[in-house]
Amino acid sequence: MNINDYISFASANPVCYLATCDGDQPRVRTVLLFFADKTGFYFGTLSPKDLSKQLHHNPKVEVCFYNNPNDLAQAKQMRLTGTVEFVNNPKMLHRLHEERLFLDDIAGKDLESISEIFKVTAGDVHFWTMSDVMNEQNVEHLVF
Repeated sequence: MNINDYISFASANPVCYLATCDGDQPRVRTVLLFFADKTGFYFGTLSPKDLSKQLHHNPKVEVCFYNNPNDLAQAKQMRLTGTVEFVNNPKMLHRLHEERLFLDDIAGKDLESISEIFKVTAGDVHFWTMSDVMNEQNVEHLVF
């Protein structure tokens, strides 16, 4: 496997689960991948949210992408463990905002000024399938 295999899987399955730590308590929520490329896996959030506060306090995360097949024998997940870095890029923030205008409608106001982008730039990533149930120690990992 190479990084492109993981980028393709994440891009094809952008709804994923992201775990943070809140003190000693893990917190998991569903998030939407913004995009992925060789520079990292990018996500968006809003600065007042608990997610943002947790990431600023402890940037270590684990993300799980899942293909959600009808036949569980075809189930595949991709686990991405790493450290986040916040991205300060006005053009990218504007693009994120434009792609998620529905959030403005839900909030009843323009959220671009409180939008944040973070990326997982380094870490460990691997696939897991049902055939790995009793074989986790032999699953191929990629450190990037």
